[in-house]
Amino acid sequence: MKKLFLLVLCFVNLFAYGEERMGQDTQIWDYNRITNIANYDTFGKLWTTLQGEYIATLALLSVIAVLAAFALHYMVIGPKQFSHAGKKIYAFSLFERLFHFIAALSWVILVPTGFIMMFGTTFGGGLFVRVCKNLHAIATILFIISIIPMFFWWIKRMLPASYDIKWLMIVGGYLSKEKKPVPAGKFNFGQKSWYYIAVFGGFLMILTGGFMYFLDFNSAPVQSIFGLSHIELLRLSAIIHNLLGIVCAVFFGVHIYMAVFAIKGSIHSMVSGYKEEEEVYILHSYWYKELSKKKQIEPSFSYDH
Repeated sequence: MKKLFLLVLCFVNLFAYGEERMGQDTQIWDYNRITNIANYDTFGKLWTTLQGEYIATLALLSVIAVLAAFALHYMVIGPKQFSHAGKKIYAFSLFERLFHFIAALSWVILVPTGFIMMFGTTFGGGLFVRVCKNLHAIATILFIISIIPMFFWWIKRMLPASYDIKWLMIVGGYLSKEKKPVPAGKFNFGQKSWYYIAVFGGFLMILTGGFMYFLDFNSAPVQSIFGLSHIELLRLSAIIHNLLGIVCAVFFGVHIYMAVFAIKGSIHSMVSGYKEEEEVYILHSYWYKELSKKKQIEPSFSYDH
């Protein structure tokens, strides 16, 4: 009985001590304790607000908008179809197809695991989210392997050209059922946009993701450049990574839709390396002219000189 009395007394004293501390204006117990964290107002409040109120909504609306646009385009305009009976044009070497396959595989893993990590509590946390985190890290390594040759091999073809503006004005002809030559080189403006987002945006995501994965890394060199503390770098990395991740996910979805659904058989060029001549003539008319003038193909279609 005496032991029970002492135990109750201890709890009463502990509760009274807690009440006393809660009533004091201290950095631990004050009701404004979050704002007492060093430099919280720099990026902490922004990160908390974005993650708690806007990121989920933005991600959901982006996915809905993209899927709705795909469905509307497919039902109203429909896919473009080109003859597979004619000549074929060699478009992509084995090396290009290999690093493109590695990049595609990495993105197929990165996008869903990234969303699961972003909203880990929604998925219950625990083992499932930790597995996704590890898969995300492995896929990042694959993407790093692919991004280097992708940059050097395609950068020249991806440089802006005057006809890109013409392509943009007609949205590449994808809003029309007519099959008329579209002003585009080997890569059109849409593909170039995805390239810059995937390569340069992807590089930024590798950096910010690395910062968050290795939380206790030595950030002194980065701090000296940007004048930010370690925690500020982590907060800013989280903001950039999540917002840029949504952009990359949207463009990746568009890329898949264009390759698989919007242009029948287009995806086969990344398997065999060859494109249908009619497809090149219509969707990449400037490249078709270039190949014809260089005598690299015997054109079956006429074009304006």
